[in-house]
Amino acid sequence: MTVASINSSPAPRRRDLSGQTVVVIGGSSGIGLQTARLARAEGADMILTARDPDRLYRAGIELGASIAAFDATDFARLERFLDAMPAPIDHLLLSGPGPYCAPLAGFDLNAARRDLDAHLLLPLLVAGGVAGKVRPGGTLLFLGGACDRGIRDCGAAAGIAFTAALTAALSSVTRDLALEIAPVRVNLIVAGCAEALPASAWAAAHIAGPAALAIQLMTSSAVTGATFDIDGGQQREG
Repeated sequence: MTVASINSSPAPRRRDLSGQTVVVIGGSSGIGLQTARLARAEGADMILTARDPDRLYRAGIELGASIAAFDATDFARLERFLDAMPAPIDHLLLSGPGPYCAPLAGFDLNAARRDLDAHLLLPLLVAGGVAGKVRPGGTLLFLGGACDRGIRDCGAAAGIAFTAALTAALSSVTRDLALEIAPVRVNLIVAGCAEALPASAWAAAHIAGPAALAIQLMTSSAVTGATFDIDGGQQREG
C-alpha cells in the first residue's frame, strides 16, 4: 500500500485542454501568442506557425511547442503545411496579419488585394485544409477586426473602411462554414479598436480579452457560427 506524504501537494485541477492539440497560425506574438500560452497552461500540446523565425523559436521554447516558420499568406507554403500537419487536431486559431489602413485619397489597389487575400481568402483556405483533420466537436477560430492592431496603427477611423468590410464578410463566411463543416465548430473573434482607452487598458482589451475568449470557445461545445466583438466596452455606432 502506498502512503502519501503529509507534505504532498493536492492533486492538480484537471485542465480542460489536457491531451488535446491546438494549432495557432500566427502564434509568435500578440493575441495568437497569448492564446497559445493559455492553451498550454490548460494542458494542450501546441503547434505554432509564424513568419518571423527568431520570434517563433522563442515562443516554441517557452511553450514546448512544435513550430513551422513561414508566411501564411504564401498560399502554396501554407497548403504544404496543412497537408503535412498531423491529424487529428482539436482546435486551430488563425491570427491573421494587421489590416491595410488608408483613407480614400491614399487607397492602393494592390495593397487592398493583398488584404483581401489575408483577411478573407486565407480563412477559407485554412478551413478547407483542416476540415478533415479537426476532431468532431473541435474548433476553428478566426481573428479579425476593423483594427486588428488598434486604431493607433491606422491613424484615422476613416482609413479602416476596407478592412471593416472584409470583417463583415468574414462574419458571413463564419456562419456558412459552421454549417458546412459541422460538427467542427467555427467562430470569429473581432478585436475592436477601443481607441478611447489608455494604453494599458487597451493592451488588456486587445490581447488578453480575445485570448481568454478563444480558450473559452475551445472548451465550450455549444457555440458555433458566432461573431464576438471585443472593443474594451466601447460601443461602435452603426
